[in-house]
Amino acid sequence: MLTAAFVSATAVAAFLAVEVGPLVAADRFRGLRDPTDAERGRLAYLRGEAGLDVDRVAIERGSDAGTEADAAAGESDAEGRSGGDPGPVDVAVRGPPRRRVLFVTESLLDEANEDVAIGLLAAEAGRVETWYTEFRAAAVASVLAVLAAIVTAAVPFDAGFASLVAIGLTAFWVGRRVQYAADARAADAVGGDRVADAFERAAAMRGVEP
Repeated sequence: MLTAAFVSATAVAAFLAVEVGPLVAADRFRGLRDPTDAERGRLAYLRGEAGLDVDRVAIERGSDAGTEADAAAGESDAEGRSGGDPGPVDVAVRGPPRRRVLFVTESLLDEANEDVAIGLLAAEAGRVETWYTEFRAAAVASVLAVLAAIVTAAVPFDAGFASLVAIGLTAFWVGRRVQYAADARAADAVGGDRVADAFERAAAMRGVEP
């Protein structure tokens, strides 16, 4: 009984760590702020173009965006932002269904980056619609549950090891198919060239290879 409870608890903890952990970590350790009215309107437009539906939006502050003056300046639209290096563009959706939060960097709102923003948001929309994060969480939970069963001798080592190999190969194959489906949805929504160009330009802004 205790062994079954331990294996089940391991699976649940692993699932929550993958599904909810990044959301909790982002809220606690990243410099975030709520969007201004102008930013909220612009993000609504960009999300509408990309087909992304979330429950909340949070903006990651730039290196010098932590003061009240910066927050007040954010009331103006992207055209009113000061010049200089806008910084890298980053987009991520975290959290479980009905609690999904869109995290974006301030540079995403620059009008010069509109095509990049729409392409990246469409890619995130594809992952949300195909339940990509939930699949990853289930795969990790399954692997750790089998490991817990092996450690507690709930299953023989040979059978447990064979199960790990089977789960790993299946998760890899299905995961690739889910990612392909997510990419296809993004391409259908805004165009494949637009999505590919968005990833290339975003990588260039980060100074990494796409």
